[in-house]
Amino acid sequence: MALAALVVIVFVAAVFNVKVVSTADADAAATEGQLDPASYAADQFGTITDTIEAEAVPLPDLLTQLAGGADESEFGNTSGASSAFAFPVTFTGVAGAATPPVMPVTVEGIPPETTVQVQVGPALNGTALRDVTGEISFNEFTNQLEYQDVATQLNDLVRAEVLTDFDAVAAQGKTITVTGAFLRVNPQLVSVVPISIEVTQ
Repeated sequence: MALAALVVIVFVAAVFNVKVVSTADADAAATEGQLDPASYAADQFGTITDTIEAEAVPLPDLLTQLAGGADESEFGNTSGASSAFAFPVTFTGVAGAATPPVMPVTVEGIPPETTVQVQVGPALNGTALRDVTGEISFNEFTNQLEYQDVATQLNDLVRAEVLTDFDAVAAQGKTITVTGAFLRVNPQLVSVVPISIEVTQ
């Protein structure tokens, strides 16, 4: 009898300590403290573009330095030891015929075996904007998906705020000035995500 009474007391105590939580409250609790990639990207975008403007190296100079054995860390940043470096650059060249999502650009002083292109959309690829400052760390996010989504959201902001008024077809054959960032995955390919692009002639 004593044991039965003890079981009843424990059961009653457990019932009174149960808290019923709605689905909405449960979802909110699960995401509390997590960063929203879209909001995070919007908050960081201005800082990233300002940093690129301030630190951009003329592209021919950068490639010459790297070909000569300069340490990539002198000019760019990476998201990890095994990841490609992202570099802030600027250059002026002649726009070729766009084949979306890229437009080739002929730039003086670039080795003939190196292709230079500007990403003009509609799809923009890579993590150059996320990684170029060296200030956005994977440790700020819950998982790899959120970390990757920040890169995607930053690229989306470029499409919305930088490329909306740029006519790649009309730019063909004209001189353009570009400032942006690129990931050096392949030393013979420079694929720049622009933060500014202007037809100068």
